[in-house]
Amino acid sequence: MAEDVLKKIDEQVKQHKIMLYMKGTPDFPMCGFSAATIQVLDSYQVEYASLNVLDNPEIRDGIKRYSNWPTIPQLYINGEFVGGCDIVREMHAKGELEPLIRAAQS
Repeated sequence: MAEDVLKKIDEQVKQHKIMLYMKGTPDFPMCGFSAATIQVLDSYQVEYASLNVLDNPEIRDGIKRYSNWPTIPQLYINGEFVGGCDIVREMHAKGELEPLIRAAQS
């Protein structure tokens, strides 16, 4: 069962150029960290996929194992784990996130 969840996550991460695992939805984030991550992503005006981990406890636990990262939200760009909210905000502030996002859109 656990391997099936990890396989499903792997497929989602590879299927979407920008994938965000979060609590809630982009229109209705359910935690401040997810809201802050959405705010950063929305500032680039790009499309991204998201998954509400509160709707799926297996994904919620599985994504932490998949990335070896204990917190949510988690952002993936071009199949690679970028980080959680603090890392996303820091990369955004330093101008390091935009090139990754633009490259994913081309």
